[in-house]
Amino acid sequence: MARGHKLPRKLLQNLEAGEAILGASKRVLPTEKPKWLIATQRRIIMFDEKIFGRYTLKSIPYEKIERITFFKGILASKITIKVEDGESIELKWMSKKDSVKLIEVVEEAIKNIAIEPPTLERNKGILREEITLIKPKEIVARTLQAPAQLQTPGGSTTRNPVRLLEMLRELYEAGILTEEEYEEKKRVVMEML
Repeated sequence: MARGHKLPRKLLQNLEAGEAILGASKRVLPTEKPKWLIATQRRIIMFDEKIFGRYTLKSIPYEKIERITFFKGILASKITIKVEDGESIELKWMSKKDSVKLIEVVEEAIKNIAIEPPTLERNKGILREEITLIKPKEIVARTLQAPAQLQTPGGSTTRNPVRLLEMLRELYEAGILTEEEYEEKKRVVMEML
């Protein structure tokens, strides 16, 4: 459970079995019910609580996230999430302290699913700060991760670099990867050997 937050019951009811909340941020306007942004080990959840028990929930798996930007100024703050399909979601007046922690949690979650680590950009001025987390191109990470696992005799899984190289070659020959992308991904896999 996210420390220091009493999360809405309806939000908690929408968690999957075994899903834990790793971070949470909420809108800080006192005149409205909070809008929540929750990070679990599997996804980001936006939860907009309304009156009379109504709510709106949107769930985005980490695999589908392209970038997340957190902007904080003197008065306002906002989180913008860009999804692979081009959709852009903006949440304004989010808690500044909680949002920075949330970005760190999302960065760790993306590191756990991607072949390459995400890029973190910070732009700090006197009265403002912007933090952007950019996930590596997902088509390669998603394609390579699932089938390229080997089951060892002890039951644990390990990555199979030879299979990863074969899959990279297939993606390159199919025109999905450029020559530069292919060479870069191949270098990363060769380091696994």
